[in-house]
Amino acid sequence: MRFEISKIGSGQTYEIRNIVAIAQKLEKHGIKVHYENIGDPVAKGEPLPGWMRETIKSVLANDSAFAYCHTKGVTATREYLAKNNNKRGGCQITPEDIIFFNGLGDAIARCYSALQIDARVILPEPTYTTHFLSEIHHASFPPITYKMLHNSCWHPDIAEMEKKVKSHPNIVGILVINPDNPTGFVYQKSTLEQIVKIAKRHNLFLIFDETYINIVYNDKSTALLSDVVGDVPAISMKSISKDFPWPGARCGWLEIYNGDKDPAFQRYIDFIYHQKMSEVCSTTLPQVSIPLIMENPEYKNYMRERVEHYQKLSNIAFDTLKSNKYVIVNRTNGAFYFTVVFKDMLLNNRQSLKIENGEIEKLITSLCGDKLELDKRFVYNLLGATGICVVPLTSFSTSLQGFRMTLLEKDIPTFERIVRLIGEKITEYVESAG
Repeated sequence: MRFEISKIGSGQTYEIRNIVAIAQKLEKHGIKVHYENIGDPVAKGEPLPGWMRETIKSVLANDSAFAYCHTKGVTATREYLAKNNNKRGGCQITPEDIIFFNGLGDAIARCYSALQIDARVILPEPTYTTHFLSEIHHASFPPITYKMLHNSCWHPDIAEMEKKVKSHPNIVGILVINPDNPTGFVYQKSTLEQIVKIAKRHNLFLIFDETYINIVYNDKSTALLSDVVGDVPAISMKSISKDFPWPGARCGWLEIYNGDKDPAFQRYIDFIYHQKMSEVCSTTLPQVSIPLIMENPEYKNYMRERVEHYQKLSNIAFDTLKSNKYVIVNRTNGAFYFTVVFKDMLLNNRQSLKIENGEIEKLITSLCGDKLELDKRFVYNLLGATGICVVPLTSFSTSLQGFRMTLLEKDIPTFERIVRLIGEKITEYVESAG
């Protein structure tokens, strides 16, 4: 090439997927891998119920499900979603305030790329990888974050959030992930109202990623963005990938609140929409299925049973690991993840786990150079020694050392065994270097 043609990378990788390549090498050596790295219920053995399959089959009988739809999405589906939102009595929207995308990852990328290069969105720390990668790729600078406090059940540091909003005049928006990924924290309504007040005081817009809003348990409750937003310009991000579950459908959407309240915000939304027009539209089939599946009389019971299962696994993980003296754990109350944090100054580059297979030991040793993040060293050792595949916490844009695992295993005895083994290997690893 005449000159460098690619953008300079951020140095970050999508470790949730990246670690799969290593796990697959282990499988070639006959190691059974337990994939606890990615939030795909189907891959973890959760079958699509028969009634849902039949509903999707009925959609296939209609030729229009194979055609282009409106750029913003299937009109009947947007009408249905707007009507459902408005029943709650909060911020009212119309079908024109909803835009569908090919998965929420597509929507996230569009939202950040539509911002001016010097406009920043403050993110939670740790935060979901797609958000922070999209934000720093847009800005070409490290993210600006507010801490989720692991010593306070992952509650957000609201004081730090406002302090940074005041000190960084280029911050134009606040991201909230509720329930949170990777921590499983569920925001109380009062906390969300505090964040809305900060946005209003400083003339910011809000982005609420509400992918897991229907997966809340352990007697916790929360509020939707539309319940608390008032007249602040805002975007809610939603998806069918975790609820139905149908992650392979790649079907997510934005709901725009108070789009007409601020001319700059309206121009921003218009830019996102016109970007979408260049793709014509998002995939029609899953959009058509949304009202049919959500209105099926089986749907509420189906969701209730799934949420009860995640609650059971959340409590198993917490009860098993809470007594381990080397880590800090908090009970997950939403989504289907569990995050473990190593206590300060425990990890070093001399620690390791015994790996029986010589070839795998060589592979893991080759990956664990001196410059590798210390929690990633543990994750690679855990994978090599046990076949358990988790994600290092530092890959979620945080200096905290730990890992995230899923609560998606369908067989409870298997999950209990995995968590017990993780606890044993934490102790073995920390103590291995004396």
